[in-house]
Amino acid sequence: MGDIHETLFLFVTLVTLFLSAFTSIKAPSCKLWRTFNLNEMHKPGDVLLGGFQVHYSSVFPEWAFNEPQQPTCSGFDILGFRHVMMAFAIEEINKNSDLLPNVTLGYRLYDNCGTLIVGFSGALSLASGQEEEFPLQDDCAGSPPVLGIVGDSPSTFTIASASVLGLYQLPMVSYFATCSCLTNRQRFPSFFRTIPSDAFQVQAMIQILKHFRWTWVGLLVSDDDYGLHVGRSFQSDLVQSGEGCLAYLEVLPWDGDPVEIRRIVNVIKKSTARVLMVFAHKFHVISLMNEVVRQNVTGLQWLASEAWTGAAEIQTPQFMPYLRGTLGIAIRRGEITGLRDFLLQIRPEQISNITRNNMVQQFWEYSFQCKFGGSNSSEACRGDEDIERVDPEFLDVSNLRPEYNIYKAVYALAYALDDLLRCEPGRGPFSEHSCADIHRLKPWQLVHYLQHVNFSTTFGDQVSFDQNGDVLPIYDIVNWLWFPDGRVKVQNVGEVKRTLLRGDEVTLHGDKIFWSFEYNKPPQSVCSQSCPPRTRVSRRKGQPVCCFDCLTCSEGKFSNKTNSMECTSCPEDFWSSSQRDHCVPKKTEFLSYHDPLGICLTVASLLGTVISAVVLGIFIHHRSTPVVRANNSELSFLLLVSIKLCFLCSLLFIGRPRLWTCQLRHAAFGISFVLCVSCILVKTMVVLAVFSASKPGGVAILKWFGAVQQRMTATILTFIQVAICILWILLASPFPRKNTQYSNEKIVYECAIGSTVGFSLLLSYIGFLAILSCLIAFYSRNLPDSFNEAKLIAFSMLIFSAVWVVFVPAYISSPGKYADAVEVFAILASSFGLLVTLFGPKCYIILLRPERNTKKAIMGR
Repeated sequence: MGDIHETLFLFVTLVTLFLSAFTSIKAPSCKLWRTFNLNEMHKPGDVLLGGFQVHYSSVFPEWAFNEPQQPTCSGFDILGFRHVMMAFAIEEINKNSDLLPNVTLGYRLYDNCGTLIVGFSGALSLASGQEEEFPLQDDCAGSPPVLGIVGDSPSTFTIASASVLGLYQLPMVSYFATCSCLTNRQRFPSFFRTIPSDAFQVQAMIQILKHFRWTWVGLLVSDDDYGLHVGRSFQSDLVQSGEGCLAYLEVLPWDGDPVEIRRIVNVIKKSTARVLMVFAHKFHVISLMNEVVRQNVTGLQWLASEAWTGAAEIQTPQFMPYLRGTLGIAIRRGEITGLRDFLLQIRPEQISNITRNNMVQQFWEYSFQCKFGGSNSSEACRGDEDIERVDPEFLDVSNLRPEYNIYKAVYALAYALDDLLRCEPGRGPFSEHSCADIHRLKPWQLVHYLQHVNFSTTFGDQVSFDQNGDVLPIYDIVNWLWFPDGRVKVQNVGEVKRTLLRGDEVTLHGDKIFWSFEYNKPPQSVCSQSCPPRTRVSRRKGQPVCCFDCLTCSEGKFSNKTNSMECTSCPEDFWSSSQRDHCVPKKTEFLSYHDPLGICLTVASLLGTVISAVVLGIFIHHRSTPVVRANNSELSFLLLVSIKLCFLCSLLFIGRPRLWTCQLRHAAFGISFVLCVSCILVKTMVVLAVFSASKPGGVAILKWFGAVQQRMTATILTFIQVAICILWILLASPFPRKNTQYSNEKIVYECAIGSTVGFSLLLSYIGFLAILSCLIAFYSRNLPDSFNEAKLIAFSMLIFSAVWVVFVPAYISSPGKYADAVEVFAILASSFGLLVTLFGPKCYIILLRPERNTKKAIMGR
């Protein structure tokens, strides 16, 4: 197709030449520079409206500025001729006493022959008039030849005409031009349309794709303003919506180049996209389908734009095996009462007040295959042929779509003119509240009223224009059915519209849709299958966003939505399930009273406590016997109490850690063991002092080891540990914490020691007293008494020290609850060791060998 800008430049030049006659005020009359010989229908009236009809094809010779030749229309589009219903709408308005009373509307309809230059010439003729010459009135002032134009149909034709007519503010209402580029008030200040723009059609298509979850689609557009603007708009809107991707975008050649068409069909054939949208004119689609049939490309779901969704020329037995089930956006269907009767009345000699009726004659000759003025009587048109014999589709008024838009366009101009005529002087919308004069009407004045038109059709549709001249958009969604007998039915399956209150609305009746696929279900058209929950989308480098891989969420993360872009981390106390589609509470671990290990340690602790209490009871009961009284019975009682406390403090390590248990467990453990070891140390020192007193000059030593001194020594040594524990708790207190370092899947509840220094001092002090006791006891092991307690103390301290030496590395290397178990085991082992080694032999003598429980037996040698 030629450069549109060069074409427009040519046309603007022509306009300048054509309108130059009106700029001269020297001549007594205005004269047209030249006229066009165009097919037309004309009916006079007080006010004239202009319009266009459509032929299917044309023959277009070379044009030159010197001797321009007229294009010759060929063929005849009988459905295009049905657009003559503009005349019907005007006749209906003239019969309506409530609309434009006392004003008769006329019309001048031109045939654009499906050619840009012819349509543009017609627009110029409508703007300037066809009179050869007329006298000047007030410097050529007055109303224009037509007050408004209905048309043109193709977007490219409309852009050319509206660009020039907009310079003179002549209102133009299109019924078929959908290019979104026309929504530009600066470039097209007087343009309106009763068909939605492509911007809305693109949004409607995106809504359909979203409804059926089609995310991988192909797009074909025509090589003109209509198609190219749609392609750009669709690419940007689809990306912004995030609802899908284009597998390919191809431009159908205007001239139907077979090589290019073949290449495009190869692209379609190789693509994995099963949904194909086509924004093109019907002759583009016919060229495309011929190649589709030749290559036998099946398995596609076609989405048709409004430009060809109702084209009967495509619904043929040749194409329907491939196009059955097509979904399309269709111009809103309307019902117009009386149109069929009007069409039946069309006759060459009965069109009243029509001065030129070329198109009616051509329609008659085409329909009845005859000629007016033919020499052969068998070929001559009589004019009274039965019009019901013409193409049945011509008389079928049940599916009016473009015609309905023409109907609304004519009525929009009529209502605007009616509002203009009803203006009350002094209350008008123009300067100084003036009204427009129908005899000296300026085109921009009618544009003002057209901008504010608001009425409803008999079919119930509201018609009003926004600030850009666009009507409230509404489209029908249709589906192509192909019956075994060859019949084709285009049925409504929904609608998409925009309302002032609720915005865009899409209604689809899925049960009515016929699908040309297995099980009569919609196809799937995706580049990659949706990522299920538990996975995330991983985009493929260098490919559209709809092409991706699905990666399983890592541990600790989950995804519970389809096509999640990221996996979500679980909260701190939760972990991802094995399916990675939700979070579950983490397993908790601590040394529990319900745990078998915890039960065993609890039983051992209570057993030790009971045994200690029994031994204490035995000693209290036999406190007067020599075995008990030997080496200060009070210290023995205190030692048994401290061992009992050691057994009980181990219970603080069992159960879920709390702040008070964490603070108390190590303090109780440290103080209990220091009290225990202090008593042992004092007893050892007493034994050593008694041994030293038996030597010459050693009696004086005993005064330092009386009962009071023994108690004070044990108290002071224990108080030092109490002071260490208090400082530890005050400065860096132990606290409960959730530890996940051992395992991400579980929470280990443990007590953090708070201060390593405090814990080290506590253990070191116990170790120091234990080693000191062991050394003194070892030094006193060879005392001459038959019952030498120093040997028992030395042996118990060796066991005690061995237990705690093994404890330290075991405690450090044990994870979670096992660290607490190791510490409890160490406490119990050392406590049982002390209890058995220190008090086992004495209980044996008291209970089983009472004959040895005498002073003589104890003193021995």
